[in-house]
Amino acid sequence: MKSLRIIFKYIRNYPGLVGLYFSLNLLSAFFSTMSLALLSPFLALIFGIENEGMLSGSRFSIGGLTDSFYDSITEIMTTPAGKIRALGFICIILLTAILLKNLFLYLSMYVLAPIRNRILNDMRSDMFYKILHLPVGYFNEQRKGEIMSKLTNDLQDVEFSTISFLETFFREPVIITFYLFAMISLSPELSLFLLMFLPIAGLVIGRIGRSLKRVSTKVQEKLGDILSTIEETLGGIRIVKAFNAEAHQLEKFRQENHTLYTIKNKANRRRDLASPVSETLGILAVCCVLYYGGRLVLTNTFSLNATDFLTYIAIFTQVINPLKSLSSASYNIQKGAASIERIQQLITEQETISEVANPVPLASFKNSIEFRGVGFSHKGIPILTDINLRIDKGKTIALVGSSGAGKSTLADLLPRFHDVTEGSLLIDGVDIRQYAIKDLRELMGMVTQEPLLFNDTIASNIALGKPTCPEEMVEQAARIANAHQFIIQKEGGYQSNTGDRGAKLSGGEKQRITIARAVLKNPPILILDEATSALDTESEKLVQDAINNLMKDRTSIVIAHRLSTIRHADEIIVLDKGRIMERGRHEDLIAQKGIYKRLVDMQEVK
Repeated sequence: MKSLRIIFKYIRNYPGLVGLYFSLNLLSAFFSTMSLALLSPFLALIFGIENEGMLSGSRFSIGGLTDSFYDSITEIMTTPAGKIRALGFICIILLTAILLKNLFLYLSMYVLAPIRNRILNDMRSDMFYKILHLPVGYFNEQRKGEIMSKLTNDLQDVEFSTISFLETFFREPVIITFYLFAMISLSPELSLFLLMFLPIAGLVIGRIGRSLKRVSTKVQEKLGDILSTIEETLGGIRIVKAFNAEAHQLEKFRQENHTLYTIKNKANRRRDLASPVSETLGILAVCCVLYYGGRLVLTNTFSLNATDFLTYIAIFTQVINPLKSLSSASYNIQKGAASIERIQQLITEQETISEVANPVPLASFKNSIEFRGVGFSHKGIPILTDINLRIDKGKTIALVGSSGAGKSTLADLLPRFHDVTEGSLLIDGVDIRQYAIKDLRELMGMVTQEPLLFNDTIASNIALGKPTCPEEMVEQAARIANAHQFIIQKEGGYQSNTGDRGAKLSGGEKQRITIARAVLKNPPILILDEATSALDTESEKLVQDAINNLMKDRTSIVIAHRLSTIRHADEIIVLDKGRIMERGRHEDLIAQKGIYKRLVDMQEVK
């Protein structure tokens, strides 16, 4: 089964612990079987049949060990007082065997706990690693709730279903093997008779298990939908309230929740079939054994005596629970298989942004950035076409155009959030795909339209990527970004918490912190994506001053809707439908009376 192969890929990282766990289960199963083996002399003693030669004639044997034990008990039981001593001796041995069985069982569970948790930690780490290394375009197409569901619900399902299968897989077959050895030793005929039930049980359990996997997949998909609805509602709670959309969101959630309720009921009912079905099959087998074995005893067929037969029944009843556990585990593995496949789908997602085996060293930016016939398409739809552009070091280039013209996509090609599909993008004459991604992005700083802060301290947000830098550098960066004054007025100063996505700060404050973050990184190349478009006039002035400080002596690519902020750019690139339609300085473009002039006139009218 594919899901088990995936789990065993993680298990093989811990061979020592797995070997120890298996060995402890082996010892536990051995002493469990030995405790049951004592039933034969115990029954012979109680029913007073030791003189009939039935004790030493028991068919159960583990080498010479049991024969020696039976002989010793027989010698002790020659007198009435000896029978009492033999009974006490049997009870002591029985108690010791059970104590050892449970001691090794506990130790095996003690060892299993870190194996289970390490596997889950490894899976969780692999998923998060993949999330961090997938291209930006992947997240534009995937719902956040679906990804979160894989990290939470699917992983939890793996823990409670598939990982729990490990306990059964490494323990129950060992116990069953020991018990079967004892049963075959006692009566090969009865044991062969039982084998006819195994294919029937396997067919019934397998059929129900396969249907459970299909339903479990639907459960996880619906959980992803619900998480997406919750995430969207929480993220847009102000809009929901402003448009009186509470009832709409509630109804949407209720419908999805009711669908989940229906699907989970179906899944749980099929899962709960495991125990009654396996128990019914087990009882059926017991009844058949009682009838068939009883006939062997009554007719003296195969010399099966009464004590051996009762011991056989006792051992067989102990086999039923491990078999039930295996059948339940088969249901669980089917249920967990759906979650494992969803997790594996994320882990094995193709990383379209790949690195060359031997990247070209890139320590600094020296000369220029050049777009040579660059084109970019997404799912066969062209976004950018025939972009030819050179940006010399220290120059400021502005990208303008209507929404959807391709401005942000063009800027995103530089840090390799996407890779060009046509042409080449070069830094200092070398295609950026020849550089290591980390080295490439180390040269760049970015300030976006929506300032993104993490739920941490102001200092930690500024020092993102440089967590060990001195506090003095953080404060200096904040001063350059015009952020120091408002920060020290906070109750906790630089240690104040920003809240979820910076909810405790105003828009201008958040933006200045992101600018301070870029200042601290001190990159030679700067990308500003409409950094002031969402701010009020006063905040815009403070942020624009901070941006001007940041842009000094840097190569800058500025995306702007407010054209007044880029009048002094060295070159303005006008994009329309993914193509460069106009280029030049502000005055030259105004004189052309083309697209740029029309955009300027529209903003002046406003």
